Amino acid sequence: MKTLVVVTHPSLETSAINKRWVEELRKYPEKYTVHELSKAYPDGNIDVAKEQKLVESHGNLIFQFPIYWFNCPPLLKKWFDDVLAYGWAYGSSGDKLKNRKVALGVTAGIKKEDYSENGRYRYTLEQLLAPFETSFLYCNADYRSFFAYYGTENEPGEIDPGAENVPAASRLEKSAQDYLNFVDSL
Repeated sequence: MKTLVVVTHPSLETSAINKRWVEELRKYPEKYTVHELSKAYPDGNIDVAKEQKLVESHGNLIFQFPIYWFNCPPLLKKWFDDVLAYGWAYGSSGDKLKNRKVALGVTAGIKKEDYSENGRYRYTLEQLLAPFETSFLYCNADYRSFFAYYGTENEPGEIDPGAENVPAASRLEKSAQDYLNFVDSL
């Protein structure tokens, strides 16, 4: 079965990393379904039955988003609240995520060293994403961790000081391939 990639970005058109990842995924429509929540639900009103059927018709499940105030964008949180319902995703008869491989693809505008116990924000990305892991475990899903791109504050073409003077554009291209490898390895 194809992998469903639920992309939530408030402005995907202006994104460098998330937009590039989506472009790469779309090269392989036989393997991935890219589902852009912001495009599907610009008014924020989610069609729960439609979303549940979409999840059910796919195998692996990836949630791709930028770290937004150290969390996910609000529309994705609403999607989780509405779609992962009792009796569907969890509870005595809720088994639609049971044993389903689930992972995250995230972009962080902050350097990796800032996401550390000794860094500027004192928490690792693993710690900040723990509620997602816990939610998926609660639904008996097979959580497979996350793929992250750090330091997106750099513009393409700039030298990224955190990447040993590798131009950010080259790093972006490498991340697109690494992301697909991560998704395929689930």
